[in-house]
Amino acid sequence: MCSQCSVRSQVYNQVVADASLIACQHCDLLQRLPDLAPGASARCPRCNKELWRRRADSLNRTLALTLAAAVLYVVANSVPMLGLTIVGRGASTTVIGGAQHLWDNGQRIVGVLVFFTAVIAPALQIGLMLAIVLGAMRERAPRWVGALLRHHPTTRIWSMIEVMMVGVLVALVKIADYATVIPGVALFVLWVLVFLLAGMSASFDSREVWQKIEWANEAQRDRAGTTVAQGTS
Repeated sequence: MCSQCSVRSQVYNQVVADASLIACQHCDLLQRLPDLAPGASARCPRCNKELWRRRADSLNRTLALTLAAAVLYVVANSVPMLGLTIVGRGASTTVIGGAQHLWDNGQRIVGVLVFFTAVIAPALQIGLMLAIVLGAMRERAPRWVGALLRHHPTTRIWSMIEVMMVGVLVALVKIADYATVIPGVALFVLWVLVFLLAGMSASFDSREVWQKIEWANEAQRDRAGTTVAQGTS
């Protein structure tokens, strides 16, 4: 039984020499990607879904947007987001302070969700992207870049600053008749951060990074590269 597994592994679990082969994620059609100019995209001939879009200067643009997002994230969580004035008494709070108030007032589940989706997840999204881009800029990206690249989409899913902002706007409309609302600097910074995070994801080219990552089995990678070189010569 073990010998059969070994034979199957040797037959099937091998590196494909043609690195341009790709399977469509929607219809599983196996096809070759053509050489694309920066900004161009390739679509599946069966289902017409986009297979890959080659971003122009992807790593440098993503790095610039990520650094800007990191600065804005620090500012957004350091200065007040909202201020309220009721019958002469004023109060202000930050994003973290708002989550803490929810916890102190008995809304612990909501407070934890706000803290995780508006503070922890965006920090992970920015931090992982920064580490991925810096690692990919090396001549040969280390394998831990691949591990971060696999987990980064999860942080992007849970990062919900825009959802929190919509909730804040709804709350402002409801309490506008009862109190004077003073928008803080963090409120505007968070709106800019939402667009920066979207731009960061749009400019990032994961395929370019995967092509630079060290393989777990470097011997297989070298043999595959030699096969391709011999086939083109």
